Formats: sequence, C-alpha cells, structure tokens
Amino acid sequence: MTSPKPTSAAELRTAGRHPALPFRVFLVDGRELSMLSLLRVLPGKRIVGEAQLDGCRVLAKLFIGTRGERHWRQECAGLAALAEAGVATPPLVAAVAMAGGGYALMTAFLDRAEDLAECWARVTRRAPGDGEALAVLAPALSLLGRLHAAGLVQEDLHLGNFLRHDGSVFLVDGDGVRVLTHGQAVPRARACANLAVLLAQLPPVWDRQMAALLPAYIAGSGTSPPDLPALAEQVARVRAWRLGDFLAKSIRDCTLFAVERSATRFSAVVRAQAEPLASLLAAPDCAIDAGSRLKDGGTTTVARVVAAGRVLLIKRYNLKDLRHAFGRLWRPSRAWHSWREAHRLRFLGIATPEPLALIEERVGPLRRRAWLISEFCAGPSLLSHLAADREPSEDEATAILALFESMCRQRISHGDLKATNLLWDAGQVMVIDLDAVVQHRSAAAHARAWRRDRARLLRNWPAGSLLHRWLDQHLPAA
Repeated sequence: MTSPKPTSAAELRTAGRHPALPFRVFLVDGRELSMLSLLRVLPGKRIVGEAQLDGCRVLAKLFIGTRGERHWRQECAGLAALAEAGVATPPLVAAVAMAGGGYALMTAFLDRAEDLAECWARVTRRAPGDGEALAVLAPALSLLGRLHAAGLVQEDLHLGNFLRHDGSVFLVDGDGVRVLTHGQAVPRARACANLAVLLAQLPPVWDRQMAALLPAYIAGSGTSPPDLPALAEQVARVRAWRLGDFLAKSIRDCTLFAVERSATRFSAVVRAQAEPLASLLAAPDCAIDAGSRLKDGGTTTVARVVAAGRVLLIKRYNLKDLRHAFGRLWRPSRAWHSWREAHRLRFLGIATPEPLALIEERVGPLRRRAWLISEFCAGPSLLSHLAADREPSEDEATAILALFESMCRQRISHGDLKATNLLWDAGQVMVIDLDAVVQHRSAAAHARAWRRDRARLLRNWPAGSLLHRWLDQHLPAA
C-alpha cells in the first residue's frame, strides 16, 4: 500500500471538519507524523487525533491556524507547569514545528483511556449524592485541589479534560492551564471561582450536595473548606452563563451542531446525527408520509418515524390560512422555541426527549412552516399511567415531585400542563410539547405561571379523588 502524500497546514486548514485519513505531515526536525484517527477537529485551527511517530502511538495536536503558535506555546507551558507541580498528565513526547507552517505537539497515547464525561454519562441519572456518582467526581475534584495548591488554574474545566487510565486520573489540555502564584496556593477567591466552573457542569439537583463533593477537593488542596454560600453563588452565575452560551451554540455552526442557512431554509441538527439523518432532513414531509401519524391537526402534524435505525418523532408546524401565515412570518417558529427549550431543559437536568434537528422554511428573514425532530418516547402519559383512585407509588411520587421541584427551582413554567404532556419513562417523568415553556426572570412572574400550571395539572383528575388530593398536598405551593 502506498503511503498518502504529505499534507501541509494550509491544506489542513481548507479541509474543514473532515480531513481525509490517513495523512502525513513532516516536522522541521526531519521526522514524519502519520495521523491515523481523529478525536476532535476545530476547522482551520486545530486537529487532535491518534497518530504514529517513530513507530510509537501518540496523541497528536496539530495547531494549523494563524494563531497556532501562541496556542502551541501555551500548551507546552501548561504541560510543563503540570509536570513541575506533580499533577498527573500524559508525558510529553515531542513539541515541534511542522514543515511549511503550523505546529505539532505529541503526548503519550493512553490506550483504552476513558474521560470522566463518559463515566459521568453512565451515572448522571442516579440520585444526587449517590456513592457511585461521587466516585466518578471525586478524582477530578481531588486533582483540581492539587492544581490549586500548586498555584495553577485550568481555564477550560470540564470532565472531558480528565482521563481515567489504569486506575489513575490524568489532567489534559495544557492550553487552558495558567500559573497564577508559582509555588504558592491560588488565592481562595480565585480557587473558589475555578472550582465553581467544574461544579456548575453538574445538574442543578447536585447543588445541595456540595458538602458531599468538597472533601475530595479539600484532600487535594490541603486547605479549609470554601465558603458554601459564596461557592453556591458562583456556581449559579457560571451555570447561567454556560446555559446562555449553549443555547446560542444550538443555532450556529459549531462542534456540537451543524447549521445551514439559505434564503429559503434554516436547519440545525446535532452534529453527531447530521449524517444518519441526512435523508430525513432533506425531505421531512416524505418521512411524515411514510411514518405513522399520531396527530394531523390544523396547526400541527405529528408522526412517528424510523430513521437510521432509531424511532423518532417529527412535529410539523403548519400554517392554517393566510392570516395565520402572516402572523407567523415575523416571529421565531414554535419549532424554534421548542428546540431551544428542549435543550434548556436537558441542560438543567429536566427530562425531555432529546431534540435532534430543527428545520424552518424561510423567505429571506421571514418564517413559514417548521419541523422539529426528536427522540420518540414510547412511555404512557401520566393520564393513563396514574389511577385517580390511588396515590402514586413511592417511585412515581419521587419522580413527580423531583420534576416539579426542579422546574420551580429554575423558575420554569410549561404553559400547557396537561397530564398527556407528561410521560412515564424508565422511572422518570418526561416533559413534552414545549411550545409555551418559559424560564422566568423574576420569582413573581414564575409564581403567577406556576399557579396556572398547577391548576391545569390538577384538573386532569376529579377534585375528590385520592390522586388529586395527594398532588394538591405534595406539589410545590401555588
């Protein structure tokens, strides 16, 4: 088999998100790096993947952008600072310029390593404070404590930057490491702010478990506990910023989402699903016609479809007549609103079927019909799952109250809280039909909306029934 021709940084910049594999690059020291697989691509800026150098497997980061040298030097400095501080990080193999432009940095390849984000995904639905979930988080918190004790912070903190390998946990991504106080512990206020960045990425229901999370951090840092009210305030502030940033990403082309715009159409799709759902996205009405229609009303058509081996739900927002069409021209579609609110709920740990794609017909900036594609939840609605003449079981009660406590804590109202919009699925209650969901800025506005939501939910069952009385007694007060 002939080796692929050498590739330059300029060619890699123009290759977008999918440079052809395998490819080779020459280094200025005369060696040759062969890239075998890709782990992350920032188009025109950086390529990360498994590679081979001098016959050995390495993790290679190629800095191919116009500011590549600065980030390469920051990565080198960050890894050196971690090594000097004794913080576990994969050993540096080589850091060298690429022939013809660009820079390369290679570290030891940790075979069968798993990042803590993957580990956390397996336990995220466990109850807050669960021992197995704490066991996933504790090594990251301990390592962060050691980082702060050495005078360092990590400005790109997330569980994906912690790797578990052969029983040890390593911190990666030296580009985000900054030396604040060489040889001395980071000041408490700055350490608290950096710790809050990591804690803010946990579901909000974990906020009440900070006392259980902190011992691992304290063991690593060797300091006294941070002030809990101040830490909680920082966590809330960081989470609010992250939520806004995430919602903005959901409608622009980025690593997580593939977005296309033209004069006649807008589409956004979870990037990992863009290829499997390509044919459905190209012709959503054909998929609806071939699927099983669940609703065919004047304003919405809903169908259950099978695509790429998955059972999905397509909801098309119709235009009833000219007046209705004219009224919708100027506003984001209900599909747009539902897309963003579904991502908001899932970000905040509130169960709703995964939103996969959004499509809008457009005439320039004006909207017409729209489609929302999401996971299909086969669970029964609470209207059919719960019996009016009995109280919920312990599991049902826990799930129902957890849902509404979370929604009230986040000041979220549903706007149409019929029991048919609440599905029982694998021990949790999933919220659907998000057209009118709102996260309120003020407690007063939420209180008014919650009174309406609460009353609407209770009307699903006779006022004198056991279930109605139980809900009225146990739901958050109006």
